[in-house]
Amino acid sequence: MTAITRFPRFFVTSPSPCPYLPGRQERKIFTELSGPHAGELNDALGRIGFRRSQSVAYRPSCVGCNACLSVRVCTEEFRPNATQRKLIRRHADLEVTACRPWATDEQYQLLRNYLSTRHPGGGMTQMDETDYADMVEQSPVGTYVVEYREPAERGGALVGACITDQQADGLSMIYSFFDAENAERQGLGNLIIMDHIIRARAAGLPYVYLGYWVKGSERMAYKTRYRPMEVLGPNGWSRLADDEQPMVAAMPVRELA
Repeated sequence: MTAITRFPRFFVTSPSPCPYLPGRQERKIFTELSGPHAGELNDALGRIGFRRSQSVAYRPSCVGCNACLSVRVCTEEFRPNATQRKLIRRHADLEVTACRPWATDEQYQLLRNYLSTRHPGGGMTQMDETDYADMVEQSPVGTYVVEYREPAERGGALVGACITDQQADGLSMIYSFFDAENAERQGLGNLIIMDHIIRARAAGLPYVYLGYWVKGSERMAYKTRYRPMEVLGPNGWSRLADDEQPMVAAMPVRELA
């Protein structure tokens, strides 16, 4: 008899400088997502801390470091605080559409401007149109691009987007980008996360996966603003306690890194 699926083969990358914690090395374990059961495999790996990039699922496997922790928001219990409610009201006029995973020049130009503003000199700044198209379209799972546009009477310009996977138990935010220089649309990064939480809850999905929270990295501290939140540890998923993020409470609310 032929098995329906085969156990995936995993590989490990060579160590390279960590982009989040100076002086440390990062290493990843990864496997290919392919075939008719790629979505099921991605769901299963997502529940144990893997992330998707095109047709690859990966997670950190660093020697002597476990600072990268998978986090997910519990959508049913999430209640926006006063600042978050104000942000939702401020941007309530945006037109939000879940589009099929097809790359457009408008999306690419928004991404280029976002990277040059927020991550100048980063590796993604070298992406060309083909690289971006691969990032969006080379997905073997259920993926769409959520677009955030100005209302039609204001021109309908694209001001935010998020590449999103729909998994069996939630939405996984693969990558979001937005107009970071728009003074009238401050807080778009935070809004995109809250919109995904609201969307997931409306669809009966219990979680929104935010990727990795890196302890000690200020760039990743924003992820702990969305409570209740679960973090993946050696014994499985557990609630992130308030006292595990003292740095965040003292930080001013700002755009996503």
